[in-house]
Amino acid sequence: MALSRIRLLPQQSEFFELFNRSARNLSEAARLLVDLLEHYQDVDRKTRRIRDIEQTGVEITHGITRALGKTFITPLDREDIDALADQLDELLDCIEECARRMRLYRVRRAPKRAQEMGRIIQEQVEQLAAAIALVERREYGQSLDQALSEVRRLEDEADDVLGDAVAGLYDGVTDVPAMIAASRLERVYELLEETTDKAEDVAHTLQVIAIKYA
Repeated sequence: MALSRIRLLPQQSEFFELFNRSARNLSEAARLLVDLLEHYQDVDRKTRRIRDIEQTGVEITHGITRALGKTFITPLDREDIDALADQLDELLDCIEECARRMRLYRVRRAPKRAQEMGRIIQEQVEQLAAAIALVERREYGQSLDQALSEVRRLEDEADDVLGDAVAGLYDGVTDVPAMIAASRLERVYELLEETTDKAEDVAHTLQVIAIKYA
């Protein structure tokens, strides 16, 4: 019987149920990050909501760890399951940290470049969610390659946006308060770009899985 037609045992399917939950949770966090950046108001409430979602992500990751401990036969190599779970968790952590720093630094407004990077993150997360669904169905073909390639392309785009954002960030800065504000905003930009790097890490692990099982 072809590998793609093998039905997963109930214990095995639990992993992809959890991975899909993780992807949905990430999608909600990314959506709320974009909302925060594009509608920069009620910052405390919005950041608390993203923090709550991050806590849900921690619970999902713990669920994957528990499932690994009680399941003898897994749908993927254990190290791949562990790596994918950790990287999805790290990606969610980065999204939450971006929002937290905006509040902590008392950023007065979210510049258009930050908004653009938020949308890039959201697009990456959408592509990763689609890729996880394809891996679950063992569809290791063109659609998966396209989704993972798009995540990498978006990371390159984020690098360009970061460069453009930082290039003129200190222009006209002449006093200490303005210098502090610019420095803090630069760190926010860097965190947003680091988040796109984490998304690329997830894409890399999914690519490794595809190569192993194709």
